[in-house]
Amino acid sequence: MTELYERIQAAGIVPVIAIENAADAPQLGRALCEGGLPCAEITFRTAAAEEAIRSLTAALPHMLVGAGTVLTPKQVDRAAAAGAAFIVSPGLNPRVVRHCQQIGIPVIPGCATPGEVEAALELGLQVVKFFPAEAAGGLAMIKAMAAPYPSLRFLPTGGINEANLNDYLAFDRVLACGGSWMAKTALIREGKFDEIRAKTATAVAKMHGFTIKHVGINAADAPAAAALANTLCAAIGGAPRETEAACFAGLDLFEVMKGGGPGEHGHIALGCNNLRRAAAYLQSRGVAVDEATARYDAAGNPTFLYLQPSFGGFRIHLTLNN
Repeated sequence: MTELYERIQAAGIVPVIAIENAADAPQLGRALCEGGLPCAEITFRTAAAEEAIRSLTAALPHMLVGAGTVLTPKQVDRAAAAGAAFIVSPGLNPRVVRHCQQIGIPVIPGCATPGEVEAALELGLQVVKFFPAEAAGGLAMIKAMAAPYPSLRFLPTGGINEANLNDYLAFDRVLACGGSWMAKTALIREGKFDEIRAKTATAVAKMHGFTIKHVGINAADAPAAAALANTLCAAIGGAPRETEAACFAGLDLFEVMKGGGPGEHGHIALGCNNLRRAAAYLQSRGVAVDEATARYDAAGNPTFLYLQPSFGGFRIHLTLNN
């Protein structure tokens, strides 16, 4: 997977923006970034698109900005000249795809049928936009099309919202989802950037699904761990569950470590829906991760990872919610 696709996957949501006034672009970009989404697809549905891309990339160079609803090679050139890092189109136009390939800018064309998917593969593409996602059959259709084309990833767009976002993202062939619900044109027009920031933060929180799985407590040795586990179970309920390194207690809300463990006092297990995406998000917020602690499943996906710093004497590790 290329670096661009890795960045899109890490974002998880690509805000699809129809902006009417290019002067609003920097404020919009800051609202999205502060809400946790440092990316945007600026659609050529409005006359302001080209200048908005130019303004946004100049003001926020760390932000990943693409151009959407690109229909012609001429629009590709305009978007690229303005600073777009990738091109998205609603359908599969071979002329647009080949032109993007000729000038070296990644393109994600829309596909809704197996025939269009095969045309995309023939053009050497790795990722396609599934559009209009809900109207074209939703996640069930993506799964049906994905089966015979194992090398292809999908960017579903159209009808995606907070209610169905995580259903799509849970399928490992979905790279990310495109959506406009957090930054609708009317909100931008009315200058409601605080509302856009809040809606973006809510979407990001929904996507990551952060939750406390358990709290780890460091005990001096195995007998001390067993004693504390019994006390916790007597107070909260459940029965102790012993492992080689610890005693789980209190309905598995606590992991009492035999002879200590990471952190001065212990650790906190922080659940998330996608560990790689959660780690990228936390790193973007200035929290380092300890890659040496990572564990992986048989498919090579991370399932466990400690954050680098200590928080009040506790280390935090990411784990999966399911």
